[in-house]
Amino acid sequence: MASLTEAALCLPPRPLRNRAGIKLPDGTCDSHLHVFAADAPLAAVRSYTPRPETLAGWLALAESFNIARGIVVQPSVYGLDNSVLLTALAAEPKRLRGVVVIDGTAGDAELARLRRLGVRGIRINLTNKAGIGLEAIEALGPRIARHGWHLQFQVKPNSLDVVAGIGRRTGLTAVIDHLAFMPLDEPGNVLAALRRVLDGGTVLLKITAPYRLRDNTRRDGYREVVAGLAATHPERLLWGSDWPHTELFEAMPEEDDLVALALDALPRHCHETVFVRNPDALYWSD
Repeated sequence: MASLTEAALCLPPRPLRNRAGIKLPDGTCDSHLHVFAADAPLAAVRSYTPRPETLAGWLALAESFNIARGIVVQPSVYGLDNSVLLTALAAEPKRLRGVVVIDGTAGDAELARLRRLGVRGIRINLTNKAGIGLEAIEALGPRIARHGWHLQFQVKPNSLDVVAGIGRRTGLTAVIDHLAFMPLDEPGNVLAALRRVLDGGTVLLKITAPYRLRDNTRRDGYREVVAGLAATHPERLLWGSDWPHTELFEAMPEEDDLVALALDALPRHCHETVFVRNPDALYWSD
C-alpha cells in the first residue's frame, strides 16, 4: 500500500481578492466546490494530499462574488467516506447541495437519508485514485433515479461517448466535470466534439477549472469553446469555482481572474441561464 507521503501536498488558495468588485448575477450557484477537514482520514492510495480548506473559506468567496448557493462535490481523497461533505451540508442546509461517492452496497434507506441531507447526485471518477468507476452505475442507477439524482463524471476525452451512452441508456442526467479535460489549443475540434455530446439532451457540461486544460496563457481556447457552446447549448452548461483548486502544485490562480474569465467567455445574455437557472433546475428542482 502506498505511503501517505507519496501523494503531493496541494498549494493553498491565494488570499481572496476581488480587485474589480466583480459581482455574479443574483442567485448564482457555484456548481463545483470541495471542502477538507484537518482531522478527516484520507485514502492511503490517492492522487494528492489536500490542505484543510473548510466551508468558511468558500463562504468568504461566496460573499465576495455574490454567490448564493453551492454544490459540495465529494473529492476522491475521502473515498466512500462522505462525512466531511455531509457536515458542510448540515451547516448550510438551505444554501448547499451535495454530490457524494457511494458504491452498490448503499441500501435504499441510506439513499433516502442522503437525499434528506441534501444530496442530489453521485460522482463517478475515472481520473483519480480512490474514485469509483462505471461499475457503480449498474447497481445504483435505477435506485438513484427514484430520488431524482444525476450522475456526475470526472473523465477524460476518450470517455465522452461512453458517458453520453450511459445517459441515453439509463435516462439519468449525466454531468461532466471540467469540460472533460479537453485540450483547448485546437478549439474548433473540441467544440464540435462537445456539441455532439450535448446534442443527445442527457449531458450537462461544467465549464470549470480552465487551468486544468491545455491552452495558451490568454485562455483563448477556453473563451472560444465556452462562447461556442453557449451559442448552441446554453441550457446544458454549469459554472463552478472548483475551489480550493486541488492538484495544483506549482502555481495557483487568482479567484477574481477565474470569475472574470467565465463572465467574459459567456455572452452576457447567457449569464442568467448558466449561473442561475441551469443549476437551479438540476439541484433544486424539488
